[in-house]
Amino acid sequence: MALDPITLSVIQSGLQQVCDEMDMCFSRAAFSPVIAEANDRSDGIYAADDGALIAQGAGGLPIFVGTMQFSTRTLIEMIRSGDAGEPEPDDIYIVNDPYLGGTHLMDVRFARPYYRDGEIFCWLSNTGHWPDIGGSVPGGFSASATAVEQEGLRLPPVKLFKRGRMDREIYAIICSNIRVAEQRIGDVKAQSAALLVGEARLNALLDRYGDDTVREAIAELRIRAAEQMRAHIARIPAGTYQASAYVDSDGVVNEPLEVNLTVTRKGRDLVFDLSKSSPPCQGPMNSVLATTLSSIYLAMRHIFPDIPISAGAFEPLIVNRPVGTFLDAHYPRPVSGCAAEVSQRIAEAVFAALVEALPDVVTAAPAGSSGNFALGGHDPDSDRSYVMYQISGGGYGGNADHDGLTNGCSTIGISKAPPVEIMEQAYPVLYRRYALREGSGGAGYHRGGFGLEYEVELLRGEARASFVMDHGRFGPQGALGGAAGATNTVRVWRNGQSYIPDHLSKEQNIPLAAGDHVHVGTPGGGGYGDPCRRDPTEVLEDVCLGYYTPEQAHTLFAVVIDGAPPTIDRAATEALRAAGAAQR
Repeated sequence: MALDPITLSVIQSGLQQVCDEMDMCFSRAAFSPVIAEANDRSDGIYAADDGALIAQGAGGLPIFVGTMQFSTRTLIEMIRSGDAGEPEPDDIYIVNDPYLGGTHLMDVRFARPYYRDGEIFCWLSNTGHWPDIGGSVPGGFSASATAVEQEGLRLPPVKLFKRGRMDREIYAIICSNIRVAEQRIGDVKAQSAALLVGEARLNALLDRYGDDTVREAIAELRIRAAEQMRAHIARIPAGTYQASAYVDSDGVVNEPLEVNLTVTRKGRDLVFDLSKSSPPCQGPMNSVLATTLSSIYLAMRHIFPDIPISAGAFEPLIVNRPVGTFLDAHYPRPVSGCAAEVSQRIAEAVFAALVEALPDVVTAAPAGSSGNFALGGHDPDSDRSYVMYQISGGGYGGNADHDGLTNGCSTIGISKAPPVEIMEQAYPVLYRRYALREGSGGAGYHRGGFGLEYEVELLRGEARASFVMDHGRFGPQGALGGAAGATNTVRVWRNGQSYIPDHLSKEQNIPLAAGDHVHVGTPGGGGYGDPCRRDPTEVLEDVCLGYYTPEQAHTLFAVVIDGAPPTIDRAATEALRAAGAAQR
C-alpha cells in the first residue's frame, strides 16, 4: 500500500532529524576545535545491503555525501568477503584508508551496524577531521609528500569498539602513531556517542511508524530523488559542454594540473567525462575515485539544492571513471589535498561547464580553497605539545540575481573558521589581523564576494607551519564576461624577513620562532557578467564602503569616481564605457 504524502514527509524529516542530532552531539562533545567549532564532520544513515545513502545531517560537510556512501559500501563488501570482521550488536568500525571510499587520512570514519530483531536494518556512520594523524608534518597536510605513508597512519576497517567496549590495544596503536594523542580520546568518545544518539532516535522513529513503513518510505524517497534530479536535468539543453579548472601545482612539481571536464546530456541523464585531465602527480594533489565522484555530486547539489539528500539523486549522474588521471588515485599516491582542494577544482569545472546552459542558476566560481594551515609546536608555558589547524573562508561567485557572498565557507562544506578567541585560548598565537580582504571580489555585472585576510603571530616557543591551499596561481573563474577573483596569497615573516613559498599556496615544515607571523589572503569569488553593465551607483556604494578604490572602480568597472565625498562623474563614465564597447 502506497504511503500518503504526509506520512512520507514526516518520515523523511524524521530521518533527517536523526542525522542532525548526531551532528550536534558530535560537535558539542568533541575536544578538537576543528570539529567542535568548525564543524568539520558529518553523520548519516546508510542502507544495510549496499551502503546507499538514506539520509545525512543538513549541517554535515557536503563532500561526505558521496564518500561516506562509498566507504560504507566498501565495508559491507569487505565483511562479505571475509576481509573485515563479522559485525555484532554495539560494534563500531574505524577506517580512514582513502582508497577504500575515503578522502584524506585526517578524515576518520566510524561505522556502526544498527540492528532490529537481530538483523542489520541499516548502518550509522560518521566522519570527523582529526587535527593530526601522524605523518611527516603536524596536521597531516604534507605539501611535498610523494607517498601516502608520509601523510600519516592508514587504517583499514577494524573494530575499535567490540560489543560496546573499546579495544584498548587498537586504540594504543593509533595513539602511538599520532601527535597530541592524549586529546584524541575526547574526539573518539564524541564520535562514538553520536552514533549512540542516532541509534536511540532511530529506535523512536521505527517504534512509532513500524519497520516496514519506514522501509517503504526510504525506497520511495530514493525513487523521488532520482526523478527530481532528472526533472532538473531536462532543463539543460541537449548537447555537450566543456570546461577546465586548474590546480596551482602538486606541491612537488611546480606546474599546473588540469581538470578537463566534458558534460553531455543524454536523455534524462548527465554524463561526466574527466578522461583528458592531467596524469597522476607526484605530490599530494591526487584524488581518490570516491572523492572525485562526490565532488561532482556536491556540485550538482549546489546547482539544484532543493533535491533531497539521497542516493537516488546521484543515479542520473553518470561519471566515467577517469582512468590514468590524477583524479583516480591508487596506492601509494599521496592524497592529502584531494578532499579540501582538488574536489573544489572539480566542482569549479562543473560550474564553468554548465553556466551557459543554466545562466539563471549556476554561479561564477567561488573561492574554492579550504585554506588548510597547520601549525605544530611546543608551548613552553604549559609544557605541552599542540597541533593547530586553521581553515578559512573566501568569496562566492556572483550570479544572475546578486553579488557573491563574502567570506563564505568552502564549496565542499559548511565548516566555519574557529573563533579567533578560541584559537588564542587553545594555542600560543595572537591574531593581529582578521578582516575582509578588500578588492578581492572579481568584477562583474554582479561582482564576486570578498575573501578573508588574517595575520597570526607565534607568541612563544618554536613551531612548524605547513600549508596546502590552492588558487594561488589562478583566481576563481568569472562567468559570462565576469573577471576572475583575486588569487590566494601566503606570506611568512621570519626574523623580520618576508618569505613567499615557491609553490605560492603550498609549503611544509616552515620553522617559526616567537615573534614570527604568517599573513594569508584568501581568494575572492569570480564576477558574473560584463563589469561595464554594473550600475554605477552600486560601484559608488562599494567605493564608499572601502571595498574598492576609485582607481579600481575606473579600471575594473569603467566608472569614474572623484571628489570628497565621492561622486560619480556621469559624463566621463559614459564616455569611458562607450570607448570600451567600441574597442570590444
